[in-house]
Amino acid sequence: MASGLLTTLARLTFGNRASQIYLGLVAVTTAFVTIDTLFVDHQDASFAGVWLFFLAAPTIFVFFIGGELLGGTFADSAAFVYPALVLSVLIQAAALGGFVRLFRDRPGRPSRPREA
Repeated sequence: MASGLLTTLARLTFGNRASQIYLGLVAVTTAFVTIDTLFVDHQDASFAGVWLFFLAAPTIFVFFIGGELLGGTFADSAAFVYPALVLSVLIQAAALGGFVRLFRDRPGRPSRPREA
């Protein structure tokens, strides 16, 4: 039973075009932020990392609020921020998959036979 739930979650998260495009956009942005952080010299701080948080919004803010409730110093640590960022992206990819499934399997929509 648990493997069926995990399979369903994996299909929702990775098994549709909308989620794949979203995760690809996150991967490209992560590569951009990594290259900008490691190899580009800036006079001031770079705001490249903000793009990752824009892509992870609004669920990342739920994690930040929860982290502040646990303790401010823990919520500011990298041990909290990076896993929260990854989890929020995966939750949003699963939500996109759920919306795709919801709109694809609507009642009242005429079904088309799939071509082989």
